[in-house]
Amino acid sequence: MSRIISLTLPLVVAGLLFACTDAERNSADKEVAAEADRNYSLGTGGSNSESRQDSPYLILVSIDGFRWDHLDRYPAPAIEQLAASGVRAKALVPVFPSLTFPNHYSIATGLYPANHGIVGNNFPGMDQDDWYAYKDRGSVQDGRWYGGEPIWVAAERHGLVSAAFFFVGTEAPVSGISPTHWFDFDQEVPGAERVDQVLEWLSQSPETRPHMITLYFEEVDQASHRFGPDSTESIAAITNVDSHIDRLVRGVSNLAIADEVSILLVSDHGQSSYRQDIEPLILDQVVDLDGIAVVDGGSAAFLFAREVDRARLVAVRDAINDSWQHGRAWLREEAPESFHVTGNSRFPEIIVLADPQYGVIGTAERHYIMTAGDHGWSPEFPDMHGIFIAAGPRLPRGAVIDAISAVDVYPMMREILELPQVEVDGDASVLLPMLGER
Repeated sequence: MSRIISLTLPLVVAGLLFACTDAERNSADKEVAAEADRNYSLGTGGSNSESRQDSPYLILVSIDGFRWDHLDRYPAPAIEQLAASGVRAKALVPVFPSLTFPNHYSIATGLYPANHGIVGNNFPGMDQDDWYAYKDRGSVQDGRWYGGEPIWVAAERHGLVSAAFFFVGTEAPVSGISPTHWFDFDQEVPGAERVDQVLEWLSQSPETRPHMITLYFEEVDQASHRFGPDSTESIAAITNVDSHIDRLVRGVSNLAIADEVSILLVSDHGQSSYRQDIEPLILDQVVDLDGIAVVDGGSAAFLFAREVDRARLVAVRDAINDSWQHGRAWLREEAPESFHVTGNSRFPEIIVLADPQYGVIGTAERHYIMTAGDHGWSPEFPDMHGIFIAAGPRLPRGAVIDAISAVDVYPMMREILELPQVEVDGDASVLLPMLGER
């Protein structure tokens, strides 16, 4: 949708600047920019604000399932070079649950799942007949599920065109705003094609060139699930994705705007494997699940029971805990503080979490979901940790910092794009001090 920017105010202000002090001139410039930004409450419509065309560029790249230690254990020269040219965290600690959709959206918004609404890959709304399901295109593209202000929406609202070659949330209008460019997720699209589209976007004229771009690769996660995180196939997937990163970095370096581009490389979680000597807990063998919807992933199970009274919930929790030595069940309000689960969120009435590398499933028939590699265990389990690498004109070279949380990435992205900070769950003091002057 097109936006018409009024030229009256900028021209009037420009005429007054000749008689202004530096302080008055700076104030007037800010007023002009603010006036321009106010015209983008519904997005850019595909054209950058004239006052923001010189803003920096940011590419947020996600490698699904890339564990924190894989960069040190398996060859990935392009990713290693990117880390050497910028900042690398020892690990990126996921939010609970350590699943793809909650964590990608926490990275994008700086919020914990209880606050942005995507509490799992599959979950009901407050009405248990209404479900969000990550494989259901209708719910994935339904903006009412998504809270917060993802970074591409923030960019669009401040006059910066955004684009997405896949990322959780980019297929839906969030608060009525979508990226200017986005695609339905399709794993059949080759990685090289995704990279080439990003480079084409960055080669456009300043009027339409996206300033905020997301890019997503799923190969490592898929290979790790099917064959295990240290399998030959998983290592080959790492090599393949590294070639995509090499293509991206080399392509960016050839652009006229190369010195204005920052690249943030993240992963949503790591991967581990199940112990083969211990059978999983099978829920329907220890509790009555009548009236309870079970979402099980192998490493954890969410029990949704909106119409079940508290006495029965307590009884279910106790029966699970009395029957199990390799995990624990909590009522929603009892969940560990580090999980950031709130009572009025979409989280389930009962959370069942296996100890690292142990399993829990709803029924015996569900055993097949316990794949060779998996995630979903406690974020404190090191195998669940991902990667964080950032390189760009305002970042130091070769710096290594302590582990950060997934929610801490968002304030840095806003600062790189020169957007005003907003209150989120992420700690701005973790990464912002590393950025040099604008």
